[in-house]
Amino acid sequence: MMRFSKLISTSLGIGYIGKGAGSVAAAVCCFAWYFIQIRGVSTPATFAAIVLLFFAGVWTASVVEREWGKDHNRVVIDEVQGMCVSLFLIPVSWKFVILGFILFRFFDITKPLFIRKAESLPAGWGVMMDDLLAGICSNVVLQLIVKSGLL
Repeated sequence: MMRFSKLISTSLGIGYIGKGAGSVAAAVCCFAWYFIQIRGVSTPATFAAIVLLFFAGVWTASVVEREWGKDHNRVVIDEVQGMCVSLFLIPVSWKFVILGFILFRFFDITKPLFIRKAESLPAGWGVMMDDLLAGICSNVVLQLIVKSGLL
């Protein structure tokens, strides 16, 4: 069980690279997202994957917390899930993927508003919730940019 949880929570091992693993996981997610989405994956399937990532993250982050401690930097499934939320329902274009990455990392690192408070939730819930909220904030900003036609 622990081995499986480590594999999932580190996003297939990305979390083991050390400093900057969250940014690397988010960047890898951007590439995967782009190439999966240009194939025309349905909105319901994408939403289901995001929900699955969230609950897999809550579960596996809670399991590895027993050995690694609370919100260890090896756990990067939260960045992957938050990055997916950032890009959900955004037109598939490299300019939006890159802007989504920048916005998500900004909200994830600075944790403005209510995002920091979400970290205080117990176990995997706190690990995943702050990135979910950062992803939602990023998505809202991206939606406004898309709708305004600025890019």
